[in-house]
Amino acid sequence: MKRSAFATALFLGLAACGGSDSAEMDTPAESAAPAAAPAETEAMSGEMTMPEWFTMDGSNVTLDITAGATDKGNYWNYNGYQFGEVTITVPVGANVTVNFSNNDPNMAHSLGISAGFETAPAMVDPVAVFEGAITANPTSMTEATLPGQSTSISFVASEAGEYSMVCYIAGHAVSGMWLHFNVSAEGEAGVSGAM
Repeated sequence: MKRSAFATALFLGLAACGGSDSAEMDTPAESAAPAAAPAETEAMSGEMTMPEWFTMDGSNVTLDITAGATDKGNYWNYNGYQFGEVTITVPVGANVTVNFSNNDPNMAHSLGISAGFETAPAMVDPVAVFEGAITANPTSMTEATLPGQSTSISFVASEAGEYSMVCYIAGHAVSGMWLHFNVSAEGEAGVSGAM
């Protein structure tokens, strides 16, 4: 009788918890992904502004992007934003310069413009969609942009579309280090989302 009660309790406990797979499925990256959905919707529909880190002079756009600008996400953020919370939009044909600084006190980071996504994969191929739109040694934890370092990249946003600004070091994008980066055929410019 006791054995039967134990087996029933075990079965009910596993059923309620979803079995042993639930612990594997409830990883920080996957549990964070649903939270990103409202920010993505907001980023796509929010009013466009030009924060101080976004400047435009004719067809020249300059973005001052800081990794670890705040301690949000253990410093794994761009200008304090993660998981596509904001969308950076530049007009098609813009000459874009990204002044990239790393304020994370512990970790190297990189930056590049990648194919767009709504949920970051565990690893993003270090292939920029525009020539020059990627920092040096983008996957290296010892040779990417180290804490306290800065670098600049320049590229032409030559094709309209929806892309992602991403850190290519393994695990960083899936942990939140990515933003939407759109190139507008209509000439729109600015930042929208959870500002």
